[in-house]
Amino acid sequence: MRELRIRTLAAVFVVAGVLSWAGARLWSSVGTLPRVPLAAPIVLALIAVVLLATALSIRARLKAQRERRPGAKGVDPLMAARAVVFGQASALVASLVAGMYGGTGVFLLESLDLPTRRDQAIYAGFSVLGGIAVIAAAFFLERVCKLPDDEDHNDGTAPVS
Repeated sequence: MRELRIRTLAAVFVVAGVLSWAGARLWSSVGTLPRVPLAAPIVLALIAVVLLATALSIRARLKAQRERRPGAKGVDPLMAARAVVFGQASALVASLVAGMYGGTGVFLLESLDLPTRRDQAIYAGFSVLGGIAVIAAAFFLERVCKLPDDEDHNDGTAPVS
């Protein structure tokens, strides 16, 4: 499984933002702009909380296992792998959604004098912050679940004698 790359997430964010900004300009010239839902930043924040709670739980269980505490429950490797995949998928979707709302928010900055557009820009801004929180939590979860590097077998091949 490959690690998350900030370059990939940034590229998705920028492309989605530019396309969303252009789409918002086009849509606004034709009619009314679709609304940014209030639930968008709330849902992103909830996903970030779930990822963070998962990372903290796994980290605590790994620490208890390393310290050989009596009754410490180990971490199932398959469960850890599923958590990392969930985190990676969440980070990719969050970068796409944050870019989309970021582009819309940039477009809405032109008309902050209208109360409805100002509210929409605020919701879009909080959605971008929620997306960043999801990405940060996903990176933390991935770091917690990362296996230590095997120095003898860095490339996965057998050592040559």
